[in-house]
Amino acid sequence: MPLKDQISNDLKDAMRAGDAKKRDAIRLLSAEMKRKEVDERKVLTDTDVIAIVDKMIKQRRDSITQFEKGGRQDLADNEKFELGVLQAYLPQALSEAEVAAAVVASIAESGATGPADMGKVMAVLKPKLAGRADMGKVSALVKAKLAG
Repeated sequence: MPLKDQISNDLKDAMRAGDAKKRDAIRLLSAEMKRKEVDERKVLTDTDVIAIVDKMIKQRRDSITQFEKGGRQDLADNEKFELGVLQAYLPQALSEAEVAAAVVASIAESGATGPADMGKVMAVLKPKLAGRADMGKVSALVKAKLAG
């Protein structure tokens, strides 16, 4: 089943169950998906949906940090709940060994020879690892491999 349909079904299930918090979290995701479809005039693929979920997760993590710094634990708890709901739509995360193997393979595939070729390597890696690995950590690993 496409991820988009799964999200729609989960929204209906949350509404039937009377789970307002989960319903609201899924509605935020659904609204962002619809906005992207209208803006780009295309039907979203699973890859597009994963990219949206990944972006929303990053926003939630940033918000949690800011709310905790500001002493607003109630808002941070709400963001943590939404983060949990969103993470259910991501594919299973890759292990560090799998990410390292993908980095080595992508360096070979792109023909990168040094730090100046980092963009080429990331262009190959991003579609493969989107939503399955922290791209900040992947970027640092690529940089280390190309420098060394």
